[in-house]
Amino acid sequence: MNTPVPKPVLRHVVNLWTLVWHPTQAREWTLERKLRAVKDAGFDGFTTQLTPKHAKLADQLGLMRVGYFASSNPREFASLLRSQKEAGALHVNVQLGDHDTPTPVAIRLARKLIAEGKKLGLEVAVEVHRDTCTETPEKTYALADGYEKATGELLPMTWDYSHIAVVKHLLAPFWPRLGVRPDLIQHAQQFHLRPFNGHHCQIPVTDGRGHLTPEFLDYVPFMDQVMETWLAAASPGREFIAVPELGPLKIGYRLHSFPSSWEDAKVLRGQIEKSWCRALKTWNHASMISRQRIQDNSGMR
Repeated sequence: MNTPVPKPVLRHVVNLWTLVWHPTQAREWTLERKLRAVKDAGFDGFTTQLTPKHAKLADQLGLMRVGYFASSNPREFASLLRSQKEAGALHVNVQLGDHDTPTPVAIRLARKLIAEGKKLGLEVAVEVHRDTCTETPEKTYALADGYEKATGELLPMTWDYSHIAVVKHLLAPFWPRLGVRPDLIQHAQQFHLRPFNGHHCQIPVTDGRGHLTPEFLDYVPFMDQVMETWLAAASPGREFIAVPELGPLKIGYRLHSFPSSWEDAKVLRGQIEKSWCRALKTWNHASMISRQRIQDNSGMR
């Protein structure tokens, strides 16, 4: 009898900044109302720079949480990480350094950050993001290569490809230019799936009338390929943390002509699920072939 193999797991985690100024600046929801909406929308959890208040409400609602902070000061890494762990985070996303942080310095910062995370039993990842030490693909890969050379390990990363897509002024299809390091994709667990094109780091998912935008449909194949690549090396039960990373009007990610970031994030959650199911079919097929080969080889002994 064949025992079912546990599948890799998709975790839907929303960034709370999506709900900043929602539904309007004057009538912004309370944190409790936001987290209840997150739960009701089917998300597994949320990400933000966590506080004890987040922890208390999340515990009440049964929501997982992913921590966050931005820093270029290694002296504060331990305390910042500890604060996120105390608020219930296992995974912590970090925007590291600044736009002008030299790569040798960034490597030292990354080594310190990951080492402090390991001491606390945390899964810490460096986010690919503008205005940090990873703002271009060249700087991102130089950091990853330098970290691997220094430690013998791959650097845990949070992938947000929207930032380097606009830096490189890309047209669809995006995968040939962005999917060049499958090893780093497969090593990662956090993915900020913000729809983008080569001119805008955030595009609308819908037209506000229930239809997916043509620009979003251009992005979907890239999202599929990221998941297929990650699943190709994923062990049973490993978690893929998917964040429908839509920023708010407050800091300009959303424009006044765009639909609500929160409403679009809920639609994007469903589209992420569809991409995952498509990619998982390939994983299931590969897993079945692998199990059959093991059985065949066993029978030949």
